[in-house]
Amino acid sequence: MIRLRRLARDTRGVAAVEFAFLAPILILFYFGMVEFCQGYMALKRTGHVASMVADLVSQNDKVAKTQLTDIFAIGDQIIKPFPNSPLTQRVSSVTRVDATTYKVDWSVGRGIAAKLTPAQANIPPNMLAQGESVIVAEANYDYSSPFDQVAPYLTRFERVAYLRPRTVDVIPCSGGC
Repeated sequence: MIRLRRLARDTRGVAAVEFAFLAPILILFYFGMVEFCQGYMALKRTGHVASMVADLVSQNDKVAKTQLTDIFAIGDQIIKPFPNSPLTQRVSSVTRVDATTYKVDWSVGRGIAAKLTPAQANIPPNMLAQGESVIVAEANYDYSSPFDQVAPYLTRFERVAYLRPRTVDVIPCSGGC
């Protein structure tokens, strides 16, 4: 009985036992926050790529397909430190023909084979007057977690930026756009 009472009063190992219970939960919480922050940073960078492409194209009076390829390469630099292979981009010029009709003047993509359709452009209402155009830049990124071994999943980030041309109503594209 004396040994049992002495054992009940002994508190030397309580902290170690509490740590053993809490450590796995805290470690999972930490890695979850790291994963959330990494995913959020990839999402923000995808948005920056879309807005940067639209901004660079909208500053021109005319563009060529080779020039757009160079602009897409800048997007590869913006997405870093993430790998650029899952990044796909497309930039298009869409003009309002009349109150309900839009046409795609040109569309160039990298990693996106199909050209943009007027329905896909999803131009906000009353954004354009008749005869005006908008540059539609899209960036898509397939984010893969560095912790895929533990919890595999894939998240696709899709961002679109709309910018009106700055110096002309419609920016023409040459070179097979």
